[in-house]
Amino acid sequence: MKTLIRQATIIAMGGPEGDAPFTGDILIEGNAIAAIGRDLGAHPDATVIDGRNRLAMPGLVNGHLHSSEQFFKGRYEKMPLEVWLLYAYPLLMGPQIPERLLYLRSMLVAIESLRGGVTTICDCFFDPPIFSIERLGTVFQAYGDAGIRANVTNSVINIPVLDTLPHAREIMPAELQKLLDGGAMITGKAYADYCEAAFRAFDGGGGGRLRYMVSPSAPQRCTIDLLEACSALAISHDVPFHTHVLETKTQAVTGHEIFGKTLIRYMHDLGVLTRNVTIAHSVWVSDEDMALMGAADCSVVHNAISNQKLGAGVAPLRRLIDAGVNIGLGTDGASSNDTLRIFDVMRVAALIHAASGPDYARWLGASDILKAATIGGAHTAMLDRQTGSLEAGKRADLILLDTDNSIYTPMNDPRKHVVFGENGSSLRLVMVDGEIVFRDGRLTTVDEAEIYREVREAVPAWLAEHRAVEDRNRVFEPHMAEIHRRATTTDIGLDRYAGDMPAWPGTNR
Repeated sequence: MKTLIRQATIIAMGGPEGDAPFTGDILIEGNAIAAIGRDLGAHPDATVIDGRNRLAMPGLVNGHLHSSEQFFKGRYEKMPLEVWLLYAYPLLMGPQIPERLLYLRSMLVAIESLRGGVTTICDCFFDPPIFSIERLGTVFQAYGDAGIRANVTNSVINIPVLDTLPHAREIMPAELQKLLDGGAMITGKAYADYCEAAFRAFDGGGGGRLRYMVSPSAPQRCTIDLLEACSALAISHDVPFHTHVLETKTQAVTGHEIFGKTLIRYMHDLGVLTRNVTIAHSVWVSDEDMALMGAADCSVVHNAISNQKLGAGVAPLRRLIDAGVNIGLGTDGASSNDTLRIFDVMRVAALIHAASGPDYARWLGASDILKAATIGGAHTAMLDRQTGSLEAGKRADLILLDTDNSIYTPMNDPRKHVVFGENGSSLRLVMVDGEIVFRDGRLTTVDEAEIYREVREAVPAWLAEHRAVEDRNRVFEPHMAEIHRRATTTDIGLDRYAGDMPAWPGTNR
């Protein structure tokens, strides 16, 4: 099957044109781009899509999200990470989510992503307390049915939570500590065995659209044998070692308090800071950290909106880029962002870094942000050989935006219109792996109305059960708040907060 997109405005993000817009054609054969150029001539055997008044660009990449938060949209606010985790990822857990709701939750992620022009997602979902190949398969099934490209993993933690936070044993009352301690934790060997089974069962599914990756939740939350096992798995299977590092100042203090060094230095000294490492957040990194990251050729997924909602601070993105770190963009979960729109992240990321200092030559521009949203994001997923740019031989993952509207009229630089003006309302077509999955306001793979109906009927009862779980975990909040307060008043020699508000009443920071 052939498809020819004729005379669109193209931002290829690769090939000889790079990100420079040009008017041209895209020929798609099967699931791949066969040719791209200014005039590819007639192809009588191809289905022709009129590209006039259309902007063609690579599908967006959401380099970091948690589908396990999808039912928590609009539920929490004004909470730092350490407090918010009590409710979105409760310490005293409730029962596992029913399997049908697990499927629906994942399907909602796929629907919202495709409707926002995202063709590739990296989902680190949590499904405690056990690791189940069958339940993992439910998530893969949803993404396969929706037609999206997805890296999927279920993040692993095997150190008790109170041993992953500074001052926690001192602050948390003994009777509450007893509620959290005990219970067997998965070993590095057991997790490796589980991952190998997952690779055999799911990696390469959906015609190559679906991949399994490994995700040690964070270096302070995993034992050394687990971190080493994850690193070996990532390298042997050529997939990301996807982890969270230095999202908050509390985590920066954690490294010094527990290991006597930063968490990046800790990973480096263990030998697990490699090209395969993709770090979500990277807000509270030091200059030495950034140098180590650049030398390792690792990647960072910048979650500009989530970092603001949880009050984490502003990542030093320009300095990370200067250090040689590859950058992608992510929404994080729908509870710490409330949408999965990468267009929103693009705009915020482009704007917030202009407030980081007066040297405007170093502010990020539209080209920087477009790169992070496309080919840079694909690099964080270790999929840049397949997707992320419009080039002959790559998979046909692309979007078409209507430019016959107020966002693009008058047309100046299409790149700047996309980054600073687009909100997804102009989206007219989404193609993944050569298949049109969204066209003119409708997904072609999913009965959205039926999915929404089923969610509206089934989820309220589950959320009522979750409310009871929240109530049980509220007892920990004042103590987690004190951990947050004590850590954020610790001087660590750097500051990633924005604005002039004191950290706490009566203090300068």
